[in-house]
Amino acid sequence: MGSEINELPPREAMDYDVVIVGAGPAGLAAAIRLKQIDSDLSVVVIEKGSEPGAHILSGAVIDPIGLDRLLPGWRSNEACPLKTQVSEDHFVVLTRTGGFRLPNFINPKLMNNHGNFVGSLGNVVRFLAAEAENLGVEIYPGFAGAEILYGDKGEVLGVATGDMGIAKDGHLKESFTRGMELRGKYTLFAEGARGSLTKELLAKYALDKDCEPQKFGIGFKELWRIPKDKHKAGKVQHTFGWPLDPDVGGGSFLYHFDEDQVSIGFVVHLNYSNPTLSPFDEFQRFKSHPMIAAELEGGERISYGARALTEGGWQSVPKLAFPGGALIGCAAGFMNLPRVKGSHNAVLSGILAADDVAKALKAGRAHDEVTDYDADWRGSDIGRDLKPVRNVKPLLSKHGLYLGVALGGFDMWTNELFGFSLFGTLPHGKPDYASIKPLSEVTPKTYGKLTAKTVFDKLSSVFVSNTNHEEDQPSHLRLADPTIPVRENLPRYGEPARLYCPAGVYEVVYADEATRLDPRFVINAQNCVHCKTCDIKDPAQNITWVPPEGGGGPNYPNM
Repeated sequence: MGSEINELPPREAMDYDVVIVGAGPAGLAAAIRLKQIDSDLSVVVIEKGSEPGAHILSGAVIDPIGLDRLLPGWRSNEACPLKTQVSEDHFVVLTRTGGFRLPNFINPKLMNNHGNFVGSLGNVVRFLAAEAENLGVEIYPGFAGAEILYGDKGEVLGVATGDMGIAKDGHLKESFTRGMELRGKYTLFAEGARGSLTKELLAKYALDKDCEPQKFGIGFKELWRIPKDKHKAGKVQHTFGWPLDPDVGGGSFLYHFDEDQVSIGFVVHLNYSNPTLSPFDEFQRFKSHPMIAAELEGGERISYGARALTEGGWQSVPKLAFPGGALIGCAAGFMNLPRVKGSHNAVLSGILAADDVAKALKAGRAHDEVTDYDADWRGSDIGRDLKPVRNVKPLLSKHGLYLGVALGGFDMWTNELFGFSLFGTLPHGKPDYASIKPLSEVTPKTYGKLTAKTVFDKLSSVFVSNTNHEEDQPSHLRLADPTIPVRENLPRYGEPARLYCPAGVYEVVYADEATRLDPRFVINAQNCVHCKTCDIKDPAQNITWVPPEGGGGPNYPNM
């Protein structure tokens, strides 16, 4: 028989110079840089996915500035999977049945994708992981950071990985394994957008008290294999307009790379107000558009995924350093929204943090605040990338899609030509969850059945994401008050969780479907693709996402 959860044995502990949570571009860049500076430093990286890259989801058109700085010889390294340079750069406005391309000369230079590379960020991460291990970095995939370890003075001492083998009812199974304590002189958090430990750190140290609320989008991506005669390696296309209503921000990407691969994706900004909007169905509508369906005709869908992305930019970046550690990458909010790029800044932030942590270690310091990192980033290439575009998101939010795009373009031009903005730095206002309106104040959206061969449902999409969780474990989607979904969210908003979730995790089921009596809120946690949208968009802020048992979630092969 298994033991009870309150009888847990003590954890074993391991000590390192630096502990890094998350084997994405930022975390691996930091690890590589630390070992480049001092090969004797002990560095460990933990990753909740089954392998590095398993949970990585990005377009991706990659600005090479970060890789050039981290690994100057990467272009000639046969092991690097990034081979396709941008050959065509299209920006298209979609109407219901057609669309038109905007001339490239009207876009500021920073929006130009020529010189960038198209590929799989997941495979780039696998390459970086191999480079890190060659330098002596320890990488432990399948181990989620579940708990932050604090010292007597409130400083971060490291993290503990999650326990494995706990049953849904809380008893310890025969397979139970206690998590490990990984203790470091400094701990870098590279969890990506809306990380669970990052969320705790923001609250504990009030890191976001002097910045604007972070803004988010939900990004969908599918990987397709198309006929070779339709493939144009290096073609990059972004669109805005249909199918989104003018008051809903978002757009699409379509990238041709390698021999016959196409990445197609769609982003919906999470400050939308209509609770009956379904981002997943908007993505399906987009793929049914004649111009888009033609690109995929004769092709085969290989994979699907969804992930929240940070959109707040310059004015939403919190204080990054705290006693014993720092935030890097998308945990810090370094994505450039109009460029639809963040991996280059993730790598640059990992380098910057590693440089400052290495200096602190060389000086004999530990568990204090690395203030140089906070002071340095705005004057670095990261700041120079984010500052000129800082007003694009607020202008879109305030003025809607078409006027917002026009004003955002004008603002980027003034920043590029004259180095300043007529708008100054605009605020974002309220957080995304606060933007949703009651059913009584909106016109409900309905989604008819689509017949295009490019359209799929949620469950078949989750299947090709290779998502898997140990079913007999406590739910990693936690409700602060289990009564709120039916008691408040359902009558007021129609319970939007069933629509904003891209994986069919949340359902409202009725004892009698005909009379709609006795509704019950159901959580299908095994479907979760770890997008974190529920943690962001729930109007009651009642849902908390925490890591499931290590290795659970999607397994993206080439995303």
